Amino acid sequence: MKTFRDIWLVFQRHMLLMVRSPLSIILGVSQPVVYLALFAPLLKPALSSMGAGSMTDAYRIYVPGMLVALALGGGLYVGFGLLAELSSGVIERARVTPISRVALLLGRSLRDVVTLVIQAAIIIILAMPLGLFVRIPDLLLAYALLALITLSSSAISYGIALKVSNPNVLGQVVNNLAQPLMLLSGTLLPLALAPLWLRRASDWNPFSWAVVGMRSLFAGHPGDAAVWESLALMAGVALLALAWSSRLFARSVR
Repeated sequence: MKTFRDIWLVFQRHMLLMVRSPLSIILGVSQPVVYLALFAPLLKPALSSMGAGSMTDAYRIYVPGMLVALALGGGLYVGFGLLAELSSGVIERARVTPISRVALLLGRSLRDVVTLVIQAAIIIILAMPLGLFVRIPDLLLAYALLALITLSSSAISYGIALKVSNPNVLGQVVNNLAQPLMLLSGTLLPLALAPLWLRRASDWNPFSWAVVGMRSLFAGHPGDAAVWESLALMAGVALLALAWSSRLFARSVR
């Protein structure tokens, strides 16, 4: 029970910091909104071979992929905040408290999930006048999948940050990790349009399964096997990432 209480306390602290500086949420959705306005209109003719006969169909394909890209990319860059706290002595002061070291990580990761959910809600609301429609139960499942993606990517980012302890190196590692993961997940365009070798390579990328599951939910097919496969797969990835980064955090912050 003490660990859960500590996680809640750390989560509250970071949520308060986020409320005091909401600009990060707005900046986080600025680029997806630009893509929504300038890139998505090109998708109807590009996706006509996949049966996208209207802009509504195009947005049902594009918006889920963009949300996965936001969860993956946004989560992978949160390690810079941890490095800033390490350099400013915030983590150092936490060492003299009885708070759980694992809670210091999990509380931050839950804050990252809330940030992503808010950003996703903004994007979905902006896409609704353009023709996007998602049923509430399907949307809740989509949020659960996005939460698992964010937990995975943020935990990986925190673990890498503890390993490298240098913002310049962290930026290079994250860029080299994020680009292939996004390109092999079909966030912008479905991988069904890709050559066979690229589709086979994407099968080894868990985030490509998440994109397929998200698109099934936005298409109104929550019973598809892809939805539950993606939820189970991302839950496993999240558990592994949290276990790895929590162990690093417990060793580093003593």
